[in-house]
Amino acid sequence: MESQKKTSQPANKTSTSENDEEEECCANTSCEKNEKQKPSSPKQGDFSDPVYKEIAVANGTINRMNRDELRVKCAELKLDTRGVKDVLRKRLKSYYKKQKLMHSGAANGNTDTYFDYICVVDFEATCEENNPPDYLHEIIEFPMVLIDTHTLEIVDSFQKYVKPVVNPQLSEFCVRLTGITQKMVDEAETFHQVLKRAVSWLQEKELGTKYKYTFLTDGSWDMGKFLHTQCKLSCIRYPQFTRKWINIRKSYGNFYKVPRTQTKLICMLENLGMQYDGRPHCGLDDSRNIARIAIHMLKDGCQLRVNECLHLGEPRSVPITAPIEGAPAPQTPKKRD
Repeated sequence: MESQKKTSQPANKTSTSENDEEEECCANTSCEKNEKQKPSSPKQGDFSDPVYKEIAVANGTINRMNRDELRVKCAELKLDTRGVKDVLRKRLKSYYKKQKLMHSGAANGNTDTYFDYICVVDFEATCEENNPPDYLHEIIEFPMVLIDTHTLEIVDSFQKYVKPVVNPQLSEFCVRLTGITQKMVDEAETFHQVLKRAVSWLQEKELGTKYKYTFLTDGSWDMGKFLHTQCKLSCIRYPQFTRKWINIRKSYGNFYKVPRTQTKLICMLENLGMQYDGRPHCGLDDSRNIARIAIHMLKDGCQLRVNECLHLGEPRSVPITAPIEGAPAPQTPKKRD
């Protein structure tokens, strides 16, 4: 829901106590705020091995190539030739690094991902053309797209519309933007009912029990604002299993070394040599396109890892030194007292 994420002002949040467990990060996990209080651990890996000098030389050669040369080299190696120069350069560097480490035995060249599955979420919410500062966004579409990180394919999806309660009448702007009609939300279930269905869908996949998984979003808004606000409006506790997620904008910018201005959904797709497939601001279509970007990044050698969490009702960065943990098994949140 990129337009709402960009133009909306944060709604006023109900004040909470720092002792309220409903608003805290999981006790055994790290966020940027908690990590600052911990002594830093020494870096792992011995970079004195000659293979790292070979990698550095290869990187220097790649840095001097123009886009046409990069595409030719990718074609020779049977790699994807789509994408802008920064993308092609990173693709080649990742390929050579993996190959050299595997052949040298100096380090583990295994590029398996940290998770078995990644669940992409991109909510759609009520909105006005000019949202007032205290406007409360209610979720009206709950989509999920499941990526198998081993096959690098989208394997399933979930979509339910949600009945808004605070502002039950959709604005004309919201209908035009999302394509969600008044009839669709009038006939939908409440958020708590839809959340129960979403939890059941996740449980059927044995996520958090048999398989390690996490969530991925396009920015901080979906979990850090929309879901947080909706849980308060629905008088339910924020789900423990959604407290940490991958913000793909951060991952994309860090991996391909591009500025934040190039991490919007359409821009990421275009830089990877892809076009948007479907209807923009349809939550399910947005989720599928975000999943396409994530799959492309995994193919290019990116090891997607959790980089944000909810702490005291606000999104916080998770440092790279934090332990790699999958989301807990999904459970239907309890009602707030």
